[in-house]
Amino acid sequence: MSLAAYCVICCRRIGTSTPSPKSNTYWRDVLLALKKSLTLDTQVVEREKMKSYIYVHTVSLDKRENHGITYQARKELHKAVRKVLATSAKILRGPFADPFSTVDVEDHECAVWLLLRKSKLDDRTARLQAVQEMSETHHWHDYQYRIIAQACDPRTLIGLARSKESDLRFFLPPPRLPSLTEDYSIEEELRQLLASLPQTELDECIQYFTSLALSESSQSLAAQKGGLWCFGGNGLPYAESFGEVPSATVEMFCLEALIKHSEMPTHCDQIEANGGLQLLQRLYRLHKDCPKIQRNIMRIIGNMALNEHLHSPIVRSGWVSLLAEAMKSPHIMEASHAARSLANLDRDTVREKYQDGVYVLHPQYRTSQPIKADVLFIHGLMGAAFKTWRQQDAEQQGPTDQASEDEARHTTCWPKTWLARDCPALRIISVEYDTSLSDWRARCPMERKSIAFRSNELLRKLRAAGVGDRPLIWVSHSMGGLLVKKMLLEASKKPEMNTVINNTRGIVFYSVPHHGSHLAEYSVNIRYLLFPSLEVKELSKDSPALKTLQDDFLEFAKDKNFQVLNFVETLPTYIGSMIKLHVVPVESADLGIGDLIPVDVNHLNICKPKQKDAFLYQRTLQFIRETLAKDLEN
Repeated sequence: MSLAAYCVICCRRIGTSTPSPKSNTYWRDVLLALKKSLTLDTQVVEREKMKSYIYVHTVSLDKRENHGITYQARKELHKAVRKVLATSAKILRGPFADPFSTVDVEDHECAVWLLLRKSKLDDRTARLQAVQEMSETHHWHDYQYRIIAQACDPRTLIGLARSKESDLRFFLPPPRLPSLTEDYSIEEELRQLLASLPQTELDECIQYFTSLALSESSQSLAAQKGGLWCFGGNGLPYAESFGEVPSATVEMFCLEALIKHSEMPTHCDQIEANGGLQLLQRLYRLHKDCPKIQRNIMRIIGNMALNEHLHSPIVRSGWVSLLAEAMKSPHIMEASHAARSLANLDRDTVREKYQDGVYVLHPQYRTSQPIKADVLFIHGLMGAAFKTWRQQDAEQQGPTDQASEDEARHTTCWPKTWLARDCPALRIISVEYDTSLSDWRARCPMERKSIAFRSNELLRKLRAAGVGDRPLIWVSHSMGGLLVKKMLLEASKKPEMNTVINNTRGIVFYSVPHHGSHLAEYSVNIRYLLFPSLEVKELSKDSPALKTLQDDFLEFAKDKNFQVLNFVETLPTYIGSMIKLHVVPVESADLGIGDLIPVDVNHLNICKPKQKDAFLYQRTLQFIRETLAKDLEN
């Protein structure tokens, strides 16, 4: 019989006989008197009073038929109350080392309270073991999961969210959000939140996104309230009709501005103080059918979670429940954004901090598997942290096909599925830098960042994520390889970055233009249409910066004896419907050290194996295993 059951002094009739009304009234009075006299030291037990029952077989309580039955029932109830008090004193207040042989309750019921108490101990090992045991328990009743959900501390809740086998019943629904007035919209709340943030001494791109978001939201609100939709100036360059405003686009502008602001700790404090956590949650629920908006919201939460003093507000606002659900999403991008946020909240098992754009693909949950080395994936132009490393032609299959396919045959991110399964002792990280460097057009016109600037920015983020503490291999595509080279050269000049150099074991280059790209030589009009001018200039064969980078790195890599593997495309790439270009020729992809392997694919598919048994993947896997052989054995 459960402890929670003992806490409820009520009866449920199991027999078929019906008591007389007078006896029933007397019995109810007895129950009420006993119930009022029962006081326990925990709110959880009080909440469970109406959820569980003490079951007794009942017969007629008419004294003429069953003399003494009332006395016997009262005696049993008093005995139950005494057990409740004794058990609660022993479990909730007594030392955990005390034996429980005198407690007449079932073992699996005691386990709930035992694990709760154990999860709050100062002993970290015992604490983590308690959370693991909770997550691996699947035979409890609903009310037992609710006990844990209501009584556990934030540290335990986050641990359960980061445990792969955890039941979602461990997580209470987020607190109810206040309703909006009829003349008040989410767009207007977003605008007010943005306007409340500091607007001075900001990075040019933060100013740009904030100004754009405020401008667009103002025009959207004017249109909703009967004003004229503006097609000129800084307004949105399109609209379906005069009566329909693309509100999702306006919200996206606001979220992009908030992402930039959330990278600044003081602005995170302002976002929280002005109700941003609740507003973002409202927007998250509203756009269940828009993964891009939900991912941007999780980016903001992940950035805010970098500030430990904001962990309590984040937990109280119900975000852990939403992130725990997103972690179980079959979509890798959604799960990875949630994993980053929860890892930044989990200070019990995670020392590292994952800043915006740094995503752990494996392991995303807490694990007992020792992690012995890191593999870092750095995308290039037209790339991203996830889509660059998808399986070739994977994007052409529908969601239903993806869900039903075996991951061994199909994946939307091969490092997350194939490599993690083949090398479970690796931590696999994928990096995403601002898409102004990897998109067809600059998202922030003011942003003109060189490879040198980008490399320092990424190096700082990666060091915060613990890169350099373990042996590591870099895997890069296109311009990402140039960033890797620059990062290693910059790290060699900084004493605090020595571990990054000392622990680098090897590098994989997928069609990296070490000596320049034909893209930069193509029509001036075309190249400026496609890419920001600074990045294009740095890709030119006559670029001094590119030549210096190649010469310096070649000498440096030979001295450090890095293992290197180079792949290069042999087929041209179609850019749009009219442009056909061999982006990186064989001679440009030759670093000067390591194997150079031509592959019959184009520039975009050079890092996208068709299947798990394809040469591209198998050769990469072989290189990783051989380069890290000694480290993985230890």
